[in-house]
Amino acid sequence: MNLPLSGLGVLVTRPAGQAQRLQARLRELGAHPVLFPTLEILPPADTATLARRLAELPDYDLAIFISPTAVQYGLAGIPAWPVGPRAAGIGQGTAAALHAAGIGQVLAPSAGGDSEHLLALPELADMAGRHVLIFRGEGGRELLAETLAARGAAVEYAECYRRGLPVADSAPLLAIWRQGGIQAVTVLSSQGLDNLFTLLGEGNANWVRATPLFVPHPRIAAHARGLGVSSVIATGPGEAGLLQGLVEYFAHV
Repeated sequence: MNLPLSGLGVLVTRPAGQAQRLQARLRELGAHPVLFPTLEILPPADTATLARRLAELPDYDLAIFISPTAVQYGLAGIPAWPVGPRAAGIGQGTAAALHAAGIGQVLAPSAGGDSEHLLALPELADMAGRHVLIFRGEGGRELLAETLAARGAAVEYAECYRRGLPVADSAPLLAIWRQGGIQAVTVLSSQGLDNLFTLLGEGNANWVRATPLFVPHPRIAAHARGLGVSSVIATGPGEAGLLQGLVEYFAHV
């Protein structure tokens, strides 16, 4: 059977424990996924504030989750979803994770997977007097909170995880690369890309720069070009966007 990605080695940089679905889908398309996690998901540094936010969750009008990871780690501290707040996801992947966790009536953009698309929804146009909790990892963009506050909302964060640099041996990956076993790299965040460069070391960074890199957002693509990656393909959002981008790209190569 001639599958769309037959024989292609695709580097998967998702955190350990979060890459199984992407790897399985790549295999279904004929690819050989090579797992090399460039992010480690860790507990938040400030667990006391997170516990307080979770205890106050019923008092919020809206709870926004910025990623499937935020869903996983945010809901881990909630016995059951309260009646009060409506849940929202930054994109369809996050909305699907919320639905899978048993939460219905999720507000999410039908297309796109970033703060801009969520903020464009008419339901978020007038936020006067509303209390919003944003589930996210430590740090990150402030656009969502700042825009909602400018529209009249009181906004707070539930920072339910943090991203770290894994301890990893890059020698086996580099051996596969040198043998021609990597035809594409997939990265889902700028931090994940930075960590890939760090883990490989500057002396080996040109392997990334010379390989087609697939990223699910123009902002990550711009960051990659700034690092000197020669072929950057900005796909649709999330893992589904990456897969579609890979199929479309290699159909014309």
